[in-house]
This record gives sequence, C-alpha cells and structure tokens, in this order.
Amino acid sequence: MSFQQGLSGLSAASKSLDAIGNNVANANTAGFKASQAQFADVYASSLTGAGTSQVGIGVKVAGVAQQFTQGNITGSNNPLDVAINGGGFFRMSDQGTITYARNGQFQLDKDGFIVNASGSHLTGYVANSLGVLSTGAPTDLNINTADLPPSESSKVTALLNLDSRKAAIDQAVNPFDVNDPATYHNATSVSVFDSLGNSHVLQTFFVKTAPLPADPAGTQATWEVYASVDGTLLPAPASGNIGSITFASDGSIDNAATTLPFANIQLPVATGAQTPIGGAAGISLDFAGTTQFGSSFSVNSLGQDGYASGRLSGFNIDNDGIITGRYTNGMSSTLGQVVLANFTNPNGLQPLGNNVWASSASSGAELVGGPGTGSLGSLQSSAVEDSNVDLTAELVNMITAQRFYQANAQTIKTQDQVMQTLVNLR
Repeated sequence: MSFQQGLSGLSAASKSLDAIGNNVANANTAGFKASQAQFADVYASSLTGAGTSQVGIGVKVAGVAQQFTQGNITGSNNPLDVAINGGGFFRMSDQGTITYARNGQFQLDKDGFIVNASGSHLTGYVANSLGVLSTGAPTDLNINTADLPPSESSKVTALLNLDSRKAAIDQAVNPFDVNDPATYHNATSVSVFDSLGNSHVLQTFFVKTAPLPADPAGTQATWEVYASVDGTLLPAPASGNIGSITFASDGSIDNAATTLPFANIQLPVATGAQTPIGGAAGISLDFAGTTQFGSSFSVNSLGQDGYASGRLSGFNIDNDGIITGRYTNGMSSTLGQVVLANFTNPNGLQPLGNNVWASSASSGAELVGGPGTGSLGSLQSSAVEDSNVDLTAELVNMITAQRFYQANAQTIKTQDQVMQTLVNLR
C-alpha cells in the first residue's frame, strides 16, 4: 500500500515549509543565512538485494543545509558596525566559549570590550602601548582609552627659500640681536615638545653675511642661523648661533662648505621635564633642500617629530581589521586587529541561535587569520551584512511546497479509495 509514500511526502513537504517559513521570518536578520531542506528517496532493504522493479517507500529529509552566500551590504551610522565582504566569520568569546557569527552589529560595553547584542566579546589581536600587534592567540578585544603618552622632539626639518637679493649685514657693525629686526633678514618658528609633552617655541633667524673671503667674486654666499627657545636666545657658544648655510651660484646648498643637519642643539626647559630637550644629544635641525633664489623668503615645509599627550577621540576599523585610534593631539595609534575564522566545511557548523554557530567535528578546525588573507574576506566598517534570503524566491518555493503537500495528500486519498473498493468486494 502507498500510504507510507504519501505520509513521508507530507512530512517532507512540512519540513520544507518549516525551512521556508524560517527563512521568511529572518529576512531582516543581519547576517542570517538561508536554509534549504534537502531530500532523499527511501527503499526497503532486501535479503536478496534490490531488484530492478523495486518501488521506493517514500522520501526522507536528508538534511537542512544553510546557504553561506554573500548578503547585501548596507551602510549604517554606527562606526562599530562591521560587514564581512567574502568568506569567514567573526570569532566571538562568551567567557571562553568560542562561537562564530556573520552579524557584525557591535557596540562597546562599560569595560571597553567590543560586544554583540548577546554580550559576547569580539576577539582579535591586541596591541601594546607602542601600537605593535601581538599576533599570537586571539583574545578579547578591548579599546584602551588611556591617554596617548607624549613623544619628545628629536628632529626639526625645514625647507625654505632665502632671498638672494637681500644685502648682507655687517655683523661687526650690527651684531645679531633677537629683539632687533634690523639685525636679521628673516625668521620662522616651530613648536617642539619636551618629555612631558609641554610645547616650546623654537624660533630660527637667518642673517646673510658678506661673500666668503676665499670667494671675492661672490659666487658663494653664506647665511648665519641663530635660534631661541621660548623667546630666550640659546646659550653659548656664539650667542645663539647654531650654524651657517653656504649656497652655490645656482642657489642650491654647497654641501662641501655646509654640514647638515645642525646637530646637538641644546634646548633647556624649566618645566620639570628632561632638560635639555632630547637629553645630552639635544635635537637636530635639518635644512636639506633649502634654496637661495631671487624671490621672496618662503617656508615650504616645517615640521618636527614630537607631540603632546592626547585623549582618545574616536577610532575606526580598516578593511584589514586594524583598529586605529584617533587622539586629540592629531596623532593615531593601532589599538588592535579584528580576526576572522573560516572552516573547511562551513555547512558542518552547528547553529545555536542568536546569530551564532559553533564548530563541530563535521566543520573541521577553525582557520584563523587577518581579514583579506587566504580565504578570508575583507571588512567594511559602518556597514551591516543583510540576510541573504531572497523573498521572491522563497514565496515561489512556498507555492511549490504547498503543491507538493497537496499532491501527497491526494495519493493518500486515492489509496483510501482503492482500499475501500477492495473492502466492498463480495
């Protein structure tokens, strides 16, 4: 009798409708992956083997497979929302229990950990105080909100043009005086920082002197460079003179007559920080590339390598998972890196609900790495991966499953009529 086939068909159609209904219900669940009921035919076993005319006894559900295809990526206003574009899963930790997710809707908890809606911690590589990642075993990511320590200045670089048309100043008659603009041609300043992050103004002055005695034709010219810190002329030797720059007739620095950078410049401070700035080695001042052309004095670039302390003002997550902190002093520092995990057989993962899966013997061991490496996709911050459910396709599948259910019900009805005919035989 074919009641068994019809009943198994009804059961299979019901399971298919269950899977379709679950897909439709989660069409707006971020990171959700659609499921598909897969079926297999059933044959009775025989001691003498299966014959060529053997009829099957119905259908069974062989499995419910999730479809790990890419979902659409939608932008969001939360910088901690992260979408995976490609393969891999976020690696989550709930008090040491590791789970995996595609839903990248995260926020910070009160302790600075990056967590999902269930409170599980996002894992990755942490960075030390110097921004160097520890790429050993992944651990819970924590955003360090401590102030960025200051960095003491050690080098100043300047790229200038000194006006060759300026008349030389006879320093025997008009010696340099920091308070008398008539004793120098031009000046510029830059902020430098001591070991406590305090800012100090380093001012440099440029005085064109007469052509060198060994150059009566005037094919070379030299500029004396003086310096002060916080308005006070640098101490001896030479009452603030830190060096000289000699130019050739083409306006470039004559490297044979000029030694750059000016080294061991002592900048004393009285703030309780290390004095002089830079310690016994002082700081260096490099004018490489400076020119002397027949045009106005100009400062083309001026910089130094120190900075004050800064507070964390925000952070962002790059495509490679690097978490970069932005500080109020204009600096940035690496705070950590998000890692992804992948599996040889993602369909072997065990769904646990709450948008997470657990590894199993069927999935294989996790393969952990940085985003964009191996089979792992890249990340997109301020974005969320939508469900990969195609509602149009699911509605069509629902109609098909309904017809499948009706057809199997009809086979039971027909078999009932046949049986009724046999019972009524005289």
